[in-house]
Amino acid sequence: MKVEPARAEPAPQPRTRGELISSIQKELAQRGFYDGTIDGFYGPKTDSAIRDFEQAAKLKPSTEPNEMLLASIVRSNVTGQKSGQAAVAKPARQDPLADLIAPPPNRVIAVQRALSEWGYGQLKPTGQIDPDTQTAIEKFERERKLPVTGQVSDRLVRELAAVTGRPLE
Repeated sequence: MKVEPARAEPAPQPRTRGELISSIQKELAQRGFYDGTIDGFYGPKTDSAIRDFEQAAKLKPSTEPNEMLLASIVRSNVTGQKSGQAAVAKPARQDPLADLIAPPPNRVIAVQRALSEWGYGQLKPTGQIDPDTQTAIEKFERERKLPVTGQVSDRLVRELAAVTGRPLE
């Protein structure tokens, strides 16, 4: 009797950061912790939802979204406020830290308009840093030889103001 050697299955490809964050957003949304768009962008809403989940599940706060966090969410039976529940069940909390982290919407709108005017994409001035805005910022940063962050920063605003010849704010 001839024994066939076991075939090794190809190792799964590691997820991109965006795919990982999308999965975390989806799982948190299913449990009532996240009510934003499942877009793979790690912004203040995602950060706040992760912190709320970790606190409710009595986990140590994580420094970065990772596969272990996703596995903890999937295994957990902890739930937050469902969209159909009354706001009294879990009052909307003010998150001053998230407010400090996120740039003001008017600043984001000014950046979006400047990037659009200078050919870095057709961005809608929404005041939210969506994936298109993040991509446009990264492209601008690369072309200007700046550190590529994809975020609205003081340095980005200064550089855009220098390119446009007018203040953005």
